[in-house]
Amino acid sequence: MAELAGSAGRKDRRGSVLVTGIGVMLPGATHVNEFWQDVRDGHSRIGRLTRVDPDRAGVGAAAELRDFDHRKFLPELNEKFAARYTRDALVTMSAVEEARRDAGLGTDDVDPRRLSLIASSSRGPLEWVGEALTADDGEGAPEPGGTDHFGDSGAMLRGMPGAPATLSAIYGDVRGLVTTLSSACVGGHHALAFAADLIRAGTADAVVVVGYEFPLTPLVFRSFRAMGDRVLSTETDDPRRAVRPYTRDREGFAFGEGAVALCLERESHARARGATAYARFLSHRALNEATHPFGMDMSGQVTAAVVTEALHDAGRTPQDVDWFCAHGTATPKNDVAESRMLGALYDGRPRSAWPPLSSVKPVYGHLLGAAALVNAAAASLALHHQCLCSTANYAGAVPDPECDHDHVAEGPRPTRTDLAVSLAFAIGSQTSVLTLGAA
Repeated sequence: MAELAGSAGRKDRRGSVLVTGIGVMLPGATHVNEFWQDVRDGHSRIGRLTRVDPDRAGVGAAAELRDFDHRKFLPELNEKFAARYTRDALVTMSAVEEARRDAGLGTDDVDPRRLSLIASSSRGPLEWVGEALTADDGEGAPEPGGTDHFGDSGAMLRGMPGAPATLSAIYGDVRGLVTTLSSACVGGHHALAFAADLIRAGTADAVVVVGYEFPLTPLVFRSFRAMGDRVLSTETDDPRRAVRPYTRDREGFAFGEGAVALCLERESHARARGATAYARFLSHRALNEATHPFGMDMSGQVTAAVVTEALHDAGRTPQDVDWFCAHGTATPKNDVAESRMLGALYDGRPRSAWPPLSSVKPVYGHLLGAAALVNAAAASLALHHQCLCSTANYAGAVPDPECDHDHVAEGPRPTRTDLAVSLAFAIGSQTSVLTLGAA
């Protein structure tokens, strides 16, 4: 990571916020280095769906978090308590602790009253709720040998969307603001902006932002399939190719599960403790288009305006952007909308002169409420390593004619990278733009 010691003599800019730690609990990646190798190389972790009967789900591919053992990451957690927590809570707690470990932000490194935690999840503990409602109606005794989902006081906590954040805060002695946002796929961006505002307002020195999602349930599969064809990928021959953004034969996304956490910290605080950083938080802009709840701007003009506003807030212009880390869901409208945004933003430039835009969705699938944080983590690491992430499954495919431009198809691309833009779109007519700079 970039050393801050050399900047100790500079006057700290008011509101300067750094990304000092990244923690991941994702399929095949429980360390920031594993995550970076996957997103850099476009190494897909999507495999055959096993958590739900594929016939019942109507799809056969997903990125599943398997063989997870919380004890490796939460060594001080009493097993009596752990046995009463949900899987999503234990995974989220582990990601938070990994982000703090990566940042070197132990209990003695920050005043717990000036440490906050903000979570993002689109659906909360739906996995547990679905299992509980299926197994027990809440009034009778469980079946012999079954699990009594409602038979102890912990059931009240397990069913709360904010429980993973609350339990993470209790375990890590976080005494500042602790809350959970639910803004679908833009929630991670919103949480990061909220965290930066807390730091800039002077009410926190550091904030851990964590996104978690466990959508591999029959209810979620059915609800997304009801939206029609080419929303969820039906790829069965090779699950790794399930998500093929910007290609002519794309047919939607596959779900992923897990948690991603970023530690945001006041630059002066990080410097004082000799910390290091991956990237600099610059700005965030959110827009609710207030149109159709399942629609998005297809002209490219509206999104381009939001990008321009976010860059203006950061003191930059579209000409300064080195890379767009796109939403890239491999759905018919999303991919075209992003390409049209580039066309509007760089009107008059040939496509060959547009900045590269790539998607990391083919790697871990779509994590909904955590998706924007996957992007933010990938963008932070790209800035740190000065290397752009590739778009898996684009090389060798026939591109959608409207999306035929630079998607970093050839693999990881070492290059000077000073400014990255993360894009996120969500059901509810929401658009979100995050800008990050080199640390």
